[in-house]
Amino acid sequence: MRKQVAVFASLVLLTVLIPSCARRGSISGGPKDTIPPRMLFSIPKNLSTNFNGNEIRIQFDEYVKLKDIQKQLVVSPPMKIAPEVSPQTASKTLTIKIKDTLKPNTTYSFNFGRSIQDNNEGNPYPQFRYVVATGPTLDSLQLSVKIKDALAQNTDNFVSIMLYEVNDTYNDSIVFKKPPQYIVNSLDSLKIMRFENIKAGKYRLIAVTDLNKNNTFDPKNEKIGFQKDIVSIPNDTVFELELFKERKPLKITTSAHVKASRVLLGHQGTLEKNKITLNRGTEIIPHKVTKLQGKDSVEVWFAAQKNDSLTLTVLENKYKKQFGFRVKDFKKDSLSIAIEPKGTLHFRDTLRIRTSIPLQSWEVSKIKLYRKDSTLVNYKPFYSEINKELALIFDKEPNQKYKLHLLPGALLDDFGKQNDTIKYETNTLDYADYGNLKLVLQNVKRFPILVELTDKTGKILASSYSEKSNEINFDLVQPNAFTVRIIYDDDKDQKWTPGNFIEQRQSEEVFYYPETIDVRMNWDAEQLIDLNGN
Repeated sequence: MRKQVAVFASLVLLTVLIPSCARRGSISGGPKDTIPPRMLFSIPKNLSTNFNGNEIRIQFDEYVKLKDIQKQLVVSPPMKIAPEVSPQTASKTLTIKIKDTLKPNTTYSFNFGRSIQDNNEGNPYPQFRYVVATGPTLDSLQLSVKIKDALAQNTDNFVSIMLYEVNDTYNDSIVFKKPPQYIVNSLDSLKIMRFENIKAGKYRLIAVTDLNKNNTFDPKNEKIGFQKDIVSIPNDTVFELELFKERKPLKITTSAHVKASRVLLGHQGTLEKNKITLNRGTEIIPHKVTKLQGKDSVEVWFAAQKNDSLTLTVLENKYKKQFGFRVKDFKKDSLSIAIEPKGTLHFRDTLRIRTSIPLQSWEVSKIKLYRKDSTLVNYKPFYSEINKELALIFDKEPNQKYKLHLLPGALLDDFGKQNDTIKYETNTLDYADYGNLKLVLQNVKRFPILVELTDKTGKILASSYSEKSNEINFDLVQPNAFTVRIIYDDDKDQKWTPGNFIEQRQSEEVFYYPETIDVRMNWDAEQLIDLNGN
């Protein structure tokens, strides 16, 4: 009897275990959790008034984790000492410990962006805001803002948009020194930012790529955008701010006597030849200024004797920098020559002879350019002293091979050195390997304009300057998908000019045609562009 009971019990146990094992294996499937976490309650309650504590606790319906909390959390108004949010491990409760002294009668908002996520699937609780007031009422007004880059098509992420209250103590320089009254951030995805829980008043509205995270504007490294007029709140306008990097004022950052007849100056801003003087006592020493390729530096070239005492002065408006030195017996510069471009000579390219030392002269009779049949090519030389570059301008023929011969003495540098024999070969392609693009512009607001073709990275592939014509031809361009950028060149310097915050000057206006234009091999393309269409 006992044996029968034991067998029966074993069968019952197996009956229970087998389905149980089956059920345990089945839970690995099922739909993926896409539901974000949800706040259950907080202490004190969200939107509370008369807050005078230093700790806030927020309870969620599931375990949550924090991701990029340093980037995502935006506290408005900013606090001098950032609050501490814990724990950093998974938990159902988040704690905000306030380390700063809160201002009286002020509404504070904590925008967590996308930093709060569920622990299992990483579903974010998007733009969760906790708001509390230290006074008896909550500020309740709003303001909406969009941002864009003044020049580039793509806009930076994590841009801070700031409101400074305009009162008796306000001046524009405050944006360099103190944080604003209100702040929001574009984070990595927002298209329109909205100030909430702000009070009525008059404000200066700016946007900053706040790279050093100090809630102020650093013009050396950061972009800024601003609304020129003071903003009155309440206001239902959606303001748009254009971000730009201000041109740096001239400043000499480094100076070094590097060769017997050369001084190297590192600088920020634009350094022009006429801003530099070189003296031996009261005697002015002739000099040349050239750019150092790829760097914010110039070379100052001169002729002097060993142990001469020279003074180099840079003077522009109120800025002055002097550099005194004694000419040393350095090893002298040697003349080196490079011919560009390497490889194929495209129809829109220019054949250039680059030298390491500025040229004193060149002899056209010793610079020979031949076709493949050995006939001579007529060209016009054009010398750029600042670039140490001699360009040969000529009409290029299709499917042609060119040979450039520099005979000894063709080039004479500033120190009397000549070149040895140099030979260079290049070739052109057929017209059918290129395409032609004609742009017909409508509703141009004003001239002159700078029309640029860029690739998807923003690199300029071709450009044209127009002072009155609304038809722009880009002939024999290499096939590509082009973006068209049009700049209203108001200062007529043939380049885009950024704005300046202190001068309350906006950047030169830029128009992008919203679609890319495909130009193919052996193809003529024409595109009508309405500049009112952006």
